[in-house]
Order: sequence, then C-alpha cells, then structure tokens
Amino acid sequence: MKKSDIKYVWTDKKRTLFGLPLSFTRYFLTETKFITRSGFFSVDEDEIDLYKITDKKVRYPFFQRLFRCGTIIIYSRDADTPSKEIHCIKQVRQVSELIDKYLNIMRDKYGIRGRDMMGLHAGHDNYDDYSDHGDYEDYNDN
Repeated sequence: MKKSDIKYVWTDKKRTLFGLPLSFTRYFLTETKFITRSGFFSVDEDEIDLYKITDKKVRYPFFQRLFRCGTIIIYSRDADTPSKEIHCIKQVRQVSELIDKYLNIMRDKYGIRGRDMMGLHAGHDNYDDYSDHGDYEDYNDN
C-alpha cells in the first residue's frame, strides 16, 4: 500500500520551541488507526488501532498553553503501546473530539464498548469485598 492510498483524517507535527513544528515526529489519524512516525534517517512508526483505546486525557502544560498547544495522552490495550503521548499539538480539543468520533465508529463496527476492554480485575466492584465461597448474609453479620 502506497502512502498516497491512506486517507488521513488529521495530521500534525510535534511542536517545539515557540509552538513551531520543528520536529521529526509526525502524528496521523486515519478512520481506523492512530499513527506516530518519528525520525529522520531511521524512521520508527507506531500504530494503535482505535478500537483498542480505553481512555484518554488532555493536558495543557503552562509553556504549551502559551503557544496554544497541548498534549493528549492515550491509554490502550495495545501490547506494544499501553500509553502514548501526543506531545504539543495545536487544536487539542478538536483533535480529542476527532479521536472520540472515530473511536466510537470503530467500537460500533466491532461491537465493543469500554467495559469489554477491561481486564478481569481492572476496577473495584462491589463483589470484591465478599469471599468467593461465603454467603452475602454471613458477610453482613460480622
């Protein structure tokens, strides 16, 4: 597949000094994947399937805010990349919403919801307080 065959929904470069795109790190969002490409002579490319994303967070560090930039942190169930930081990009809120839009489209396509992505003991639920073999009534009597 040629580079021109890929349809990008959004693309940007990591911004450096004064919010200028003077970096060899480039970010791409397609309808199915988030791709990070970095390097000049040797190029590394990392892909995360959108349906594997479990959570994301937006940060606005002080110096990035001065230049209207921000960082998105993506948490995923990807074996190679459990978390990815999309450093210092413009229009952070719009990019975050784009990721949400295509993330939900891919989850609907594969029939996956957030609860399906959690591990067996990912969170605390009410049943963790009870023993596996005891009764609920025995637990309340103590």
